[in-house]
Amino acid sequence: MLTSHELLLKFWHDPRYVFSEIQVEYVDRGAPGDRSTVSGRDIRILDAYYFEIAMDQRVKYIPYHRIRKLRYEGITLWER
Repeated sequence: MLTSHELLLKFWHDPRYVFSEIQVEYVDRGAPGDRSTVSGRDIRILDAYYFEIAMDQRVKYIPYHRIRKLRYEGITLWER
């Protein structure tokens, strides 16, 4: 089974997929239910230890261990 990071890299690099269709649900302390979801179109960088998202004129760094669910076109592909 692929890790969340490996799966994101696959969708990032494979031309058969549209990365903007990825939805990443992650632990976000202080958010409702301590969870937030981001679309692939808001992900700017996939680093070795975190991914970077652009939100409301600022950048947020999310470590991969906070990812709880990955969906592509509404279908859950990976869940912790």
